[in-house]
Amino acid sequence: MELTLPPDATPFADALPRVTDRAFARLAEIAEITGEAKPLRIGVSGGGCSGFQYEIVLGEAAPDDLVFEQDGQKVLVDPVSLPFLQNAVIDFTDELIGARFVIENPNAASSCGCGTSFSV
Repeated sequence: MELTLPPDATPFADALPRVTDRAFARLAEIAEITGEAKPLRIGVSGGGCSGFQYEIVLGEAAPDDLVFEQDGQKVLVDPVSLPFLQNAVIDFTDELIGARFVIENPNAASSCGCGTSFSV
């Protein structure tokens, strides 16, 4: 896995999030189905039932993104979200209740049942 750090990421270099092989594999599957490789953008914004919510979308890279790359697939984290995602694990799960990208975040003091909203 290759990693591209934006200049603002230096204070967080020892606590960067990690992206699993399953997440990269799912991105490759999506690229094969759609015919184009789009990066997965992970962000945190205010809102949701617990105070903050994850934004997980296929999108375009910005110049100041933290970029994780493996086998031509990319996962992006914007610099504003980076402090909320220290030591988090970005993964993909396929269970009976559905398939989705998930974030295991050790910084979350609590989260809601949907898994997309959390508090710190």
